[in-house]
Amino acid sequence: MEFAELIKTPRVDGVVLHRPFMPIVEGTLCLTGHHLILSSRQDNTEELWLLHSNIDSIEKRFVGSLGSIIVKCKDLRVIQLDIPGMEECLNIASSIETLSTLDSVSLMYPFFYRPMFEVIEDGWNSFLPQDAFKDLESMTDEWRLSEVNKDFTVCPSYPPLVAVPKDVDDDTLRKVATFRHGGRFPVLSYYHKKNGMVMMRAGQPLTGTNGRRCKEDEKLINATLRPGKRGYIIDTRTISVAQQAKARGGGFESEANYPQWRRIHKAIERSNVLQESLIKLVEACNDQSHNMDRWLSKLEASSWQTNVKEILTTACLAAQCIDREGASVLVHGTEGADSTLQVTSLAQIILDPACRTIKGFQGLVEREWLQAGHPFQQRCAQSAYSNTKPRQEAPVFLLFLDCVWQILRQFPCSFEFSESFLVLLFEHAYASQFGTFLGNSAAERAKLSLPEKTVSLWSWVNRPQELERLTNPLYEANSLVIWPSVAPQSLLLWEGVFLRWNRSSKCLDEAYEEMVHIIEYNKELQNKVNTLRRQLAQLETEDPLLHTP
Repeated sequence: MEFAELIKTPRVDGVVLHRPFMPIVEGTLCLTGHHLILSSRQDNTEELWLLHSNIDSIEKRFVGSLGSIIVKCKDLRVIQLDIPGMEECLNIASSIETLSTLDSVSLMYPFFYRPMFEVIEDGWNSFLPQDAFKDLESMTDEWRLSEVNKDFTVCPSYPPLVAVPKDVDDDTLRKVATFRHGGRFPVLSYYHKKNGMVMMRAGQPLTGTNGRRCKEDEKLINATLRPGKRGYIIDTRTISVAQQAKARGGGFESEANYPQWRRIHKAIERSNVLQESLIKLVEACNDQSHNMDRWLSKLEASSWQTNVKEILTTACLAAQCIDREGASVLVHGTEGADSTLQVTSLAQIILDPACRTIKGFQGLVEREWLQAGHPFQQRCAQSAYSNTKPRQEAPVFLLFLDCVWQILRQFPCSFEFSESFLVLLFEHAYASQFGTFLGNSAAERAKLSLPEKTVSLWSWVNRPQELERLTNPLYEANSLVIWPSVAPQSLLLWEGVFLRWNRSSKCLDEAYEEMVHIIEYNKELQNKVNTLRRQLAQLETEDPLLHTP
């Protein structure tokens, strides 16, 4: 298929662009296969380059022969294009709607994008499971890297290599996979160096109404326990939701069959509820009525902050079991690819200082989200403005990033990366020139040959100039476990995402620049003090009479 066939009017002159808190720009609007571009001949005006894949929905308005298109983006931006001529406006709108909803993954921009920068480090090879396993091997010999899923047949959503207990063979893993939702048998998520406890993740057990059991499953998860130790199974569903799952063939681990494990149920919402929560939150943030009661009631009705609190509370619980109780943990919900990953990855941020570095956080996203089979293509197909009925869309990853931001805000010196890095990941998960977030699993990415045909986001991020931009100027390495507060008073609305297009960032930008300036000046003074101390010490050794009393 040729993109030209879908573009009825490729170019229109005299188009006026309106963006919040930015000057109005008049120029030429061009449509390409992947971008909506508005360029102006005026000096010092920024061109608009908008990926069609970033467009969530559009609205058309007409006044006489002048048409306006309101473009609502997945990154929550809203812009307006005033287009002279009704026919041109209708043609542009029709083309945008078609180009922004193409189903074929291979027609997406990452397959056509050619980097204008030198790729110093190929991001596709930066976070391979075998490299992460070498770090694990240096700490313990109780685990092995299994190739049981090398052709993706045992579990379609798992990567080809997974870490499992050394004493459990591949035949056992195959049997366990038939007992777990989607074949997602328990695999290692995190090893706590301090005490040797582990966190594993899986899909729900398929016990059904008959209470089916699987001896191999019991053997596998018991293999992770130290002699005389108990473990915790954290089920991210309420007990009633878990009970209902039995009628559909799912279920949970019975205490009779797993006597060494204590089961705890938490209440993290399902994906369809989360999508509705995002829509309501964005609607509240865009409310221009300036009525305080209305704003607070809409914010509460969205339940977004409640969702943040539940996820963070569950992650803290998992971290507490491992670090303070000295117990291993198994986390699962239903599929084990949404709320499970929120909990396991946030628990690692709490427990492991390496995950709070820029490279460590990339490794965490790669390991616990991309390779672990979070269906990005499905979950991020729509954002908060789409007019079509949600299918499998849900802001699961955005909620995770929001939770990370909450911890970053409470521990501003413990993270090497700044808020900008989290915003960048949110944007690229929904629309990107890079192939990193395409597909729903490692199997799909392999089938699409993404490493050969597209550029990795990490190749861009790990360039020195980009790393400098994303680095937190307040960072001081902190090797301790950090315990975030989950009290409602401690959790704030993430303005950097939800309000960034609704108000000017000028004052915040100026404050940030002033902070950076103060930190740089402080470093200079510190260096001067150190130099003077060295000089004084040298003078004292040369002339004993200079010794201070």
